[in-house]
Amino acid sequence: MRIKSQKDFFAGLMFTAVGGAFAIGATTYTIGEGARMGPGYFPLMLGILLSILGLFIIMESLMVETEDGEKIGPWAWRPLGFIIGANVLFGILLGGLPSIGLPPMGLIIAIFGLTFVAALAGDEFNAKEVAILATVLAVGSYLAFVLLLRLQFPVWPTFLG
Repeated sequence: MRIKSQKDFFAGLMFTAVGGAFAIGATTYTIGEGARMGPGYFPLMLGILLSILGLFIIMESLMVETEDGEKIGPWAWRPLGFIIGANVLFGILLGGLPSIGLPPMGLIIAIFGLTFVAALAGDEFNAKEVAILATVLAVGSYLAFVLLLRLQFPVWPTFLG
């Protein structure tokens, strides 16, 4: 069979692989059943559904004719670097880096760092809009994770508290 849409084919392949990995990883936990779900039930079902979705996308890429074959373009290295860098920065700011003496900066500063660095991945950067978005995300995260879920992790830098 000929691939008629490269984008769909490789996206479906990625969905199938990630879903399969999650489903296999979930089997190391207690699965349970629908009425009494164990910790592995949700990731197993999510992995299976993601794999099925990926298989449907792969089948569509082989059956549905596209105009130009929807070729995959070159890698977008700049956005990829900024997005990965933003996530690494978030982890470092949230938990600190003891090997270089950086204390945990907390959730609020980590979210601001993540948002500003991730915004650099786009074609346009508006600092005012990014600051507003970061503030909304920080307040929402504080409300959801600290107040409602009562998760225990630093909210502000350790040297302030």
